[in-house]
This record gives sequence, structure tokens and C-alpha cells, in this order.
Amino acid sequence: TMWCLELLLPLLLIINDANCQWNVWVPRDISAMTNSCVVIPCTFMYPSGIRPYRGIHGIWYFGQPYPQLFPPVVFKTRTDIVHESYKGRTKLLGDLHQRNCTLLINNIGTEHSGRYYFRADLGGANMYTFPDYAELKVLDQPSIDIPEEIVNNCPDMSPEIQWMYTDYLPDPEFSSDYLEESNTAVLSSTLTFTPRPMHNGQLLGCRVYYPNTTLVYERLISLDIKYAPRSVWVNVSSEVMEGSSVMLHCEVDSNPPSRISWMFGDDELLWDTASNISLSLDDVTSAQEGIYTCVGDNGYGIMNTSLYLAVKYPPREPVVNESMTIQEGTSLALHCSTQGSPAPTLTWLKDGELVGTITADELSVLEIVEITPQGDGQYRCLAENEHGRASSSLNITVEYAPVLLEESKCTVVREGVQCVCMATGNPEPTIEFYLPDLNITINETDGRYNFYTHTDGHTSTGMIKMREKGERIDNGPAVNVHCSISNMYGRESVHLELQQEKKYMMAVIVGTIGGVAVIAFIIAAVRYVGHNNKKENGNPRQDVVLENPALYYSAVKKDKQNLRKKVLKTELLGSKFNSILEETTGEDGDYQPVGSMAGLERQELNYAALEFIGARSREGASGRGDDGSNYTEIKAK
Repeated sequence: TMWCLELLLPLLLIINDANCQWNVWVPRDISAMTNSCVVIPCTFMYPSGIRPYRGIHGIWYFGQPYPQLFPPVVFKTRTDIVHESYKGRTKLLGDLHQRNCTLLINNIGTEHSGRYYFRADLGGANMYTFPDYAELKVLDQPSIDIPEEIVNNCPDMSPEIQWMYTDYLPDPEFSSDYLEESNTAVLSSTLTFTPRPMHNGQLLGCRVYYPNTTLVYERLISLDIKYAPRSVWVNVSSEVMEGSSVMLHCEVDSNPPSRISWMFGDDELLWDTASNISLSLDDVTSAQEGIYTCVGDNGYGIMNTSLYLAVKYPPREPVVNESMTIQEGTSLALHCSTQGSPAPTLTWLKDGELVGTITADELSVLEIVEITPQGDGQYRCLAENEHGRASSSLNITVEYAPVLLEESKCTVVREGVQCVCMATGNPEPTIEFYLPDLNITINETDGRYNFYTHTDGHTSTGMIKMREKGERIDNGPAVNVHCSISNMYGRESVHLELQQEKKYMMAVIVGTIGGVAVIAFIIAAVRYVGHNNKKENGNPRQDVVLENPALYYSAVKKDKQNLRKKVLKTELLGSKFNSILEETTGEDGDYQPVGSMAGLERQELNYAALEFIGARSREGASGRGDDGSNYTEIKAK
């Protein structure tokens, strides 16, 4: 009786996925009478790697498995909101935590006939609507199906049933049934096993034979095991350089073959119904970096696997602030942003020198608090990674009030007094000189006093020359000059000190002392000569009184040569002193040697007295003083 095999096989080949993927078991066909109730048995499986988030919930849909099509909700564990036709009629008999999703529907009517789908909700993105369904038929009256039978009209022959090619089946179970009614006996054999995807395409047979005869009847079938995608294989995540090409490959194990698609975000790039598919990307750009997902769907289930494609490229040209002009004391933030893979390091440089910190990110902010004039310059943001570098620059111009520089002063020069005023500022300062004693303002429109001005960047220089050194008034400064510096941010007026005045006065004092020393030396020399004459001639001492402060020197004729040598030595010492004085003051010496025999010059003295020993009087040029001392008038020849 071969009809048993044909009837039982469709019910025996029910998939029970041993790999614990998304799977559900529900009866394909179920019927019930009008106004009665119906129970739809249901068990489901989900991947072992998923951990339910905040419990397991479920939804039963009618007619369609896809939520986006808004099918009627038959039952929902989270809320009591269901379709109007199912209110108060449905109840979940199974425990979802035990993977039992059995549903009870009460008081059914013909409008409830149709397909019922179950959707599992494990929290987060782990939601799945199973494509398998239970089709309910609501009947007004029962139906009768009459199966085909094989009738054996030979009562002396009793057949036996044997299953073929069952060795590879996991834990097969065999059962026989013998039913005798009236004059008819029915013999059947049932094979029960749980098929797996690996059994797809395997042969299975049923043999009916009569013992002690040669009568044998066989039939073979090839198992067609339907199963959802159980594996999706893709390339491992990879890195590629910008501008190169890459091939993404995907293989899906399922029966029937799945519709395979490559997704990038929400965009479907390529699809085909096959066992594998390859996606080719040419001239890759940074915009193509991201997650690529391969999805396999064959109606029995959906499975996907993703990979991350990393595109490496050098830093893009950084985006920085525009160049700016700001006032001193302003606080500002300089932004630098770029893109690169791997993420570049960002460095701020000012005029080639490192400022701030090095940032390993795509954004760097340089904070400048209360900027000073020293903050003026070019700022450059440098982005670097292992594939290259790029930079962008901006200029910051700092405007500030004028500041007087230390070089500003008045000095004594050969021509008189020179005053220099130097200031820095932005905009460049305007310089004027003011002589308060004369109530005169000197600027670039005034040609007097040799006014000169020069600008170099943010530094301005002004200079005047006064021919007269000036005279001291009430022990005050000999020079009274004020410098005025100004721009749009401020004005300042300062008095210029005569920087070398003290040095010059010291030179005068030293020169005066030196002159006195020279004269003292001459006197000592003359006394020495006279003393020698006294010893040689035995003449009595003659005192010479010089009444006129303006003295003229001459030597005793006898000792003329000796005196010339003494005076010449003194003259050399005076010349050396003048050289030292000239180096000290920066000018020619004002003091000349005295007593030169070649040509004597008048020297201004407050008082001088010379005493000559053994001087001989001349006719008409000698006499005796009131106190009886001799005197001699000496004249230079």
C-alpha cells in the first residue's frame, strides 16, 4: 500500500533548525467551525547569540507579515490595542520565555479566515517577522477528504513495508499500523525524523514486498528541505587607499536560493537571486567609507552580515578663520578643522614656531586671551597623518596705542644736540617734537631743526638737530625737548633726557683737573731749573711776582735748552690727555698744552704765581719791591 508514503512525507519534512537561527513552527493549515474557538500551536527559535533586552514580546498579524504594510494586529503583548474584529477574542496561551507562542481565538467567524503571522520582539534591533504562517479556514459545515487507496483482493497474500536509505537520518523512528475494516485491511508504516539542511537532496525510499514472492514495489524521492538562510559569508573588514578598487563578496546558504542584496546604509547597490554575489567598487572615495551589509532573504527567513570598509587618505586642506585685524587686549579663538584617515594630528604654528598643543582630532581650537602686540603675525594650522600633510594660514594684525622705545634720547654731537624719538604702534605712530622754552612744535611740515622722520613696519623714528648746545639755566638741563607720539588709539608726550650730559660734564671736570696738573708740572720744572742756576752762579734768590693773571712764559737764556725739554715733555702729556678726553666725549679736546716754545697760547687762569731762583734782571726790566725783594719782568720772545 504505497499511498501511505505519499500522504505522510509532506508532514514529516518539517524543519527544526539545529543551528538555532530565526525559525518558527506553526501548522500550515488549520480549520474550525463558525462561532467556535481555535488554537494555533506555535513555537519559535532565535539565534543563540542574542540576549533578550527587557524581556521577550510578541505580535500576531493577520494577512501580511510586514509591519510597514500596517496589517491588522490580532494580539500584542505590550498593549491591548488590537484590530476591532479581534477585541476581547484573543489570548496568548504559550509562554514566550519558553519560546511558546501558541494563540487562542474565541468566537471566530468567516471573516477571520486567512493567514496568521507571528513576530518576535527581543528588544532593540532584534525583531523578526517569521515568513511561515498558519492558514485558518472557518467552516459552516465539516468537509470530507477521501484519500486514494490500494486494494489487495488476494486474502492469502499479506504485504510488508520497508524504508530505504535511512542510515544517514538523525534518530529515525519507525511505527506500523494495521487497520482492518469489514473485508478490508490497511497496512501503513510511518517514518519520523527531524530533517536538517544537510539532508537536502538526499534520497529516501519506501519498498513494499510480499514475502516468499518476487513481488517488490519501490519508490524513491529526493528530499527537498526548505530552510531559511543559515549563513551569510562576506569579506572581512578591510582597508583600502583612496582611488583604488575593492571587491566585496557574499555567499548565502539557504534553500531555496535567497535574494541576495548589497546595502550601503539605506541604499541597495546590487541584488540577485543566487547563492553568491560580488560587488565591485572602483576608484574608491572617502564618501564610500562605512558599513556594507549583505542581506539574504528566501521567504523562510532573513539573515544578514556586515563589514566595515575603511578608506585611507591624506588630510584635506584645513578650514581656518579668515585673516583679521583686532585691537590689543581682545580675546579670540582660532578654529582649524579637516578630514583624514586615519585621523590627522593638528598643530598650530605662529611665524614657524609651535604655539598651543598638538591635537589628534579633526578639530583644533587655539584660544588667545587678551592678545598683545607680540601676537601679531601669521598663524598656520598643519594637518598630518601617515599618508600626507596639508596646511592653511591666516594673518592676525594687532592694532595698539604707540609705545616709546628706549632708543629715544638727546645726545651731544659735534654740531650741537641731536634728539631722536622712536615709537612703535599700529597704525604707525606720528611723531612731533615740542620745545617748551621756545613754544615751538616741530613736525614733518616744519623744515627747521633738520627734522627727519622714517617709518619701518610699525616703528616710526623722528630726529631733530639743534646747532646750539644750549646753556644751563638755574642748574637745570641744558636741553628741554619733548617728544609727542600718537595714533588712533592714544597719544603720549615724554621729555627726552640728555643721555650724555653727565659724561660730558665729567670730561670737563677731568679736563680742568688735568690742565691744573700740567701747569703744576711746568712750575715744578721751572723751579728745578732755577735751583740749578743758583747752584752754578751763586746768585742770590730773586723773587718774581706776576701781577697780571694772563701770564707769558719764557725761559732763562742760559737754561733755555733744558726748559725746552721740560716743556716739550709737558706738551706731550697734554696731547695724550686731549686724546683721552676726545674718546670720552666724542669731540675734539677743548684743552691745549701750555708752555710750547714754538708758539705760546694765552691760557685763562684765575691766579698763578711763579718763583724763579737766580733770575737775572735786565736793564729797564728789574727793580726791587717794597719789601726789598728783587723782581724781574719776563717776556716771551
